[in-house]
Amino acid sequence: MQNKFLILLFLLIAILSACTKKDERNQPQTQANPNVHQVVAQEAIQVSGYTYVKVKEGDKEYWIAGTTLDVKEGETLYYTTAMEMKNFESKELKRKFESILFIDNVSKIPPASAKGIKASPQKPTIEKENVTVAPAADGITIAQLFANANSYTNKTVKIKGKVIKVNSAIMKTNWVHIQDGTSSGSDFDLTITTNDIVNVGDIVTFEGKISMNMDFGYGYSYKVLMEDAKAKK
Repeated sequence: MQNKFLILLFLLIAILSACTKKDERNQPQTQANPNVHQVVAQEAIQVSGYTYVKVKEGDKEYWIAGTTLDVKEGETLYYTTAMEMKNFESKELKRKFESILFIDNVSKIPPASAKGIKASPQKPTIEKENVTVAPAADGITIAQLFANANSYTNKTVKIKGKVIKVNSAIMKTNWVHIQDGTSSGSDFDLTITTNDIVNVGDIVTFEGKISMNMDFGYGYSYKVLMEDAKAKK
């Protein structure tokens, strides 16, 4: 009975996955798919026709399940579409999972590389623009931030700048690049995550927490990042 349930569940996930892939085909093929999850296997349990894997994604550990896959501890896996089941009980394992993700497309190969896209794309190059923006009241400049990044780590600061680029709704947040005309060495552009809506060309004061050495995979790493910022135009 449970196997029939799992087959139906994976069929539904496969349908959702097919829809996701259709959307991906309509996207420019030079971009990495923001829906791809990269996880590291911590433990694998094989049962009849299925594999349960405890994985780690960043600082988070959770269980996923899919059709039989030879997985070893420490291997990197990739997936896109998943369906969460809470309080799922495996009769075969005689075990209840508080939460588990059922996935039909677990792979050891990054989906991007399977479509001929570079597996580890680098962040798009941001050119320095000819802008001059006065600092916000009680704020700092981009040059001051990068020159003294260690002293601002985990602190909330204000920075005013011109919005140069916006990537919306990636990993449940908006990614904004700003410049104010100042620089410290080769650092002239600040990346910010925010739930507020801004547009390219806006002059905005952002207030948020500063984090350092943030790595989200696929070449998207940041020496300095302002997180969960609030925007004031």
